[in-house]
Amino acid sequence: MKKHKVVVLGATGYTALEVLEILLRHPHAEVVAATSRNEDPTSLANLHPRLMGRIDLQTEVFDVAGLKAKGIETAFSCLPHGASASSVSALLKAGIKVIDLSADYRLKTKDDQQKWYGHAHADPENLPLAVYGLPEFHADKISRSKLVANPGCYPQTVILGLAPLVRNKLIKTGTIIADCKSGVSGAGRTPSLKTHFPECNESVSAYQLGVHRHTAEMEQELGGLVGESVPVLFLPHLIPMERGILSTISAELVSEINDHELIDLYRKEFEGQPFVRICHSPPSTSQTRHTNFLDIHPLRIGHRVVVVASLDNLIRGASGVAVQNFNLMNGWPQTTALLP
Repeated sequence: MKKHKVVVLGATGYTALEVLEILLRHPHAEVVAATSRNEDPTSLANLHPRLMGRIDLQTEVFDVAGLKAKGIETAFSCLPHGASASSVSALLKAGIKVIDLSADYRLKTKDDQQKWYGHAHADPENLPLAVYGLPEFHADKISRSKLVANPGCYPQTVILGLAPLVRNKLIKTGTIIADCKSGVSGAGRTPSLKTHFPECNESVSAYQLGVHRHTAEMEQELGGLVGESVPVLFLPHLIPMERGILSTISAELVSEINDHELIDLYRKEFEGQPFVRICHSPPSTSQTRHTNFLDIHPLRIGHRVVVVASLDNLIRGASGVAVQNFNLMNGWPQTTALLP
């Protein structure tokens, strides 16, 4: 059987490693190229020792003509925010589909991009073509798209965690608070002071309170459910572990609903969605670690509803959902290569 040829751009990072590992067990995919912004070719096994003996490729400089000559049909762009769009534009012109793991195409307007990311969009022409890659909401559009904007890790917990409440107008939208905690790998592989071991070990710290860029993504998608503004007070924290996100989200209720009704509401909302699990108790990061599952537990506390959501920021938060979107774009079951 002919396999679907794939390239991974920005192959040095954590999300690229996870994409490569998933694709190596994908029955329909073949990774035939990997690029790096470093001009010196480097073995993928040297970059990521976990790949030793599993893939025999060296990184190469991005060259669209060369990638096209290799018969590549889909690119996973794991390049940083702001660096992805120019490569994506060239790939689309060459007829290569793209799943972009950066934030370059997540926001729908170039003005929002300028506001939240502080620079003009490098590819405004293709911005309207991008489909927000949240399979639970946009599977049909994803399946017909040539450009998928992979969703952020934090936003998935908040958007999916609140969707049934927002869609059914059960909460006062101006009262949403999202207290979210992420492992250190969420900051990427490039070293920085805040992720330096002596700085973050045995310490929990809050950062970018109320101004984090992912706020725009959350508000955009939640607002799209009801056609009006849905503000989110987003409070991110860094916790001293490798991977995982735990979000505790709360809002004031506008109508009576008990815990059993909440569970039923969420089960109905996500019925048939293979990677959203509705739990009877608050999930932990350990139960979603190294999986593509997003676990959710809603409960009522007084006049507020509280939703606890957990995912692995490198798998469901990035690379796993990217492959889920890849499956949708090619008509394969969403679960392909994503279940044990």
